Amino acid sequence: MLFALSKALAFFTQPSNVLFLVVFAGIVLMATRHARVGRRIVVVGVLVMMALGLSPLGPFAVLTLEDRFPPWDPSRGDPEGIVVLGGSISPEISAARNEVSVGASAERLTVIPELARRYPNAKIVFTGGSANLFGGEREADYADRLLATFGLPPGRVIVERDARNTVENAELTKALVKPKSGERWLLITSSWHMPRAVGVFRKAGFDIEPYPVDWISTGKDTWLRFPGSFVGGLRAIDEAAHEWIGLTVYWLTGRSSELFPGPKAAAGCDTVRQDGCRK
Repeated sequence: MLFALSKALAFFTQPSNVLFLVVFAGIVLMATRHARVGRRIVVVGVLVMMALGLSPLGPFAVLTLEDRFPPWDPSRGDPEGIVVLGGSISPEISAARNEVSVGASAERLTVIPELARRYPNAKIVFTGGSANLFGGEREADYADRLLATFGLPPGRVIVERDARNTVENAELTKALVKPKSGERWLLITSSWHMPRAVGVFRKAGFDIEPYPVDWISTGKDTWLRFPGSFVGGLRAIDEAAHEWIGLTVYWLTGRSSELFPGPKAAAGCDTVRQDGCRK
């Protein structure tokens, strides 16, 4: 039920979609006896859209998400396994073209060859099914094909094909690999999606270590910069709004461990350092 509801309302989690509907409603009103109201709605809608697209607000909102977790510290030892979340492959395009089609979050997969070489004993798990409301092609099937081209030996990759969202990524992957206490597992996903993913995995009882990739912002000075384009600014706003709404809904519905998950401190420390430990 929650999955269907989230898909039905996903359109409204992006401010650009809502603003487009507002402007469209204003245009419709302009053809009626409420033309003056319609013109005002159109003007306000366009001005707000321009402000969001051309201001640093979008990049700053993304930066807050991206900087929540630092890059993973390899000095802490080899991981037992690596979990890669779906979202980097378009299964529909891949099926239509009979060729694996990767999208803007391809870094979730392109980091695998180096990590697999560096940690030859680590299991590699890809989790991702069909995110469509009525089912369809499964992302994991095409990820399996792509990972095979990386030269990984047979049996090195474990594929989870049924997860439709981040909650199911965590629950089904945990059931599949059965992580033991004390094992170290990496979680690879986009940096801006990492807080929500970490909260869900913690709630599921799967203790993972964040390995963020797929950065959108340039760093801590992002809030001083204006977007390179109007479209880029709106995209940043849409990405950030989607994640912040997702964080809030997941927390309110009990599917995340906390509202805005952050680095987990090691036992016996007092303040968080960049490596996630406390000193």
